[in-house]
Amino acid sequence: MRAGLIGAGRIGDFHGRTLANHPEVTQVIVTDPLPDRATALAADIGGTAVASVDSMLSDIDVMVVAAATDAHAPMMHLAAETGLPVFCEKPIAVDLAATDAVVKHVREKEIPAQIGFQRRFDAGYRAAKALVDDGTLGHLYSLRTTTHDYEPPPPGYHDTGIYRDTQIHDFDIVRFVTGQEVVEVYADGFTTTMEPFGPDRPVDTGVVILTLTEGTRALMSGVRHDPVGHDVRMELFGSRDSVGVGLEPELPLRSVEPGVAGPAEPTPKTFLDRFGPAYRAEIDRFVDVALGRAPSPCTPEDAREALRIAIACDKSRAEHRPVRMEEVI
Repeated sequence: MRAGLIGAGRIGDFHGRTLANHPEVTQVIVTDPLPDRATALAADIGGTAVASVDSMLSDIDVMVVAAATDAHAPMMHLAAETGLPVFCEKPIAVDLAATDAVVKHVREKEIPAQIGFQRRFDAGYRAAKALVDDGTLGHLYSLRTTTHDYEPPPPGYHDTGIYRDTQIHDFDIVRFVTGQEVVEVYADGFTTTMEPFGPDRPVDTGVVILTLTEGTRALMSGVRHDPVGHDVRMELFGSRDSVGVGLEPELPLRSVEPGVAGPAEPTPKTFLDRFGPAYRAEIDRFVDVALGRAPSPCTPEDAREALRIAIACDKSRAEHRPVRMEEVI
């Protein structure tokens, strides 16, 4: 299998190394708007750097899109048109019209497509899903999610706000773990930590309440700056048991109870620290998807639903009211 990697930034670099180490990937061809970045990664992994996406199309069997957000939809359209199985980082796009066009194109061309919501491959979240599925937790009363970045993204990053850029991962994993759909959203948020983005910087602190189909409530916190570390958790409270994901000794949260030790070092500082094994596992699964050995574990339709929830959050915050999901179509 010859893989074309679009984008050689932090996550592209990680995906490139995972692809290069996969026993069924024979070649990795890399392109990036910054040619030196593509050249450096290709040299490190024994791949090939090329100047553009067009120049790799005749030499690849699958496409992995790790470019900036505004390139995701065009690259997925290109993959569909050329018949290439495609893995694309989230989101497909930041609006439903562009997302729907991609979903329709991918389905018409019947290409394998997987979207990069890596938490679906994290061992803790998968264990929580198993406990929900087999009834161990009983009726799920409520759950809490936390997604707190160690540092805000750098100036120039295409940030679309806390709901669409960050908490969209929480919206997806709530659906995955609980097996329920969101029926109503109430969201609020404000801007505090991203001064380098200027006066029009996006909302960077978000609080959300979701109502799910079986009455479960999800309470969600999203923050762009946590001085202790990259904190991503889920806690589930059911009629038979209560469990948590992400409660390892390195959890970047300091207890003030007497005699309780602080978090073990090193606390995770980036999403790669927290989810490295999950990122590797999702690319391994994509190889199986591309070869026809497994169905997509995160479809374009799944990505669309997470975006719908994020859009409902923006609407709820703007209008200071709960928003029913049927309002976002």
